[in-house]
Amino acid sequence: MSAIELDTMSLDELKKLRKDVDAAIKSFEDRKKKAALAELEAKAAELGFNLSDLTGAAAKGRKVNPPKYRHPENPETTWSGRGRQPDWFKEALAAGTKPEDMLIVKA
Repeated sequence: MSAIELDTMSLDELKKLRKDVDAAIKSFEDRKKKAALAELEAKAAELGFNLSDLTGAAAKGRKVNPPKYRHPENPETTWSGRGRQPDWFKEALAAGTKPEDMLIVKA
């Protein structure tokens, strides 16, 4: 790599150089992160796991809220209590079931 004579460069040339260097650094960091992630995913797969299973991370960094309510007849069906009420929750309410009766952890 040749030496760069910074003292002889114009302000526009220096700014372009800085922009190019910043882009090169970001690209380098992105490549290193992808390589590290691929290596970790391969090791997890080798051991029979998914990387997100081992880290407890949700897909693409989305936070998953724990379930708050359980279906009265199907305990595998749950709802976090956030967002739109699922149909089974609305139907249970219409049938006279109280929300506190469907709570997973009762106070």
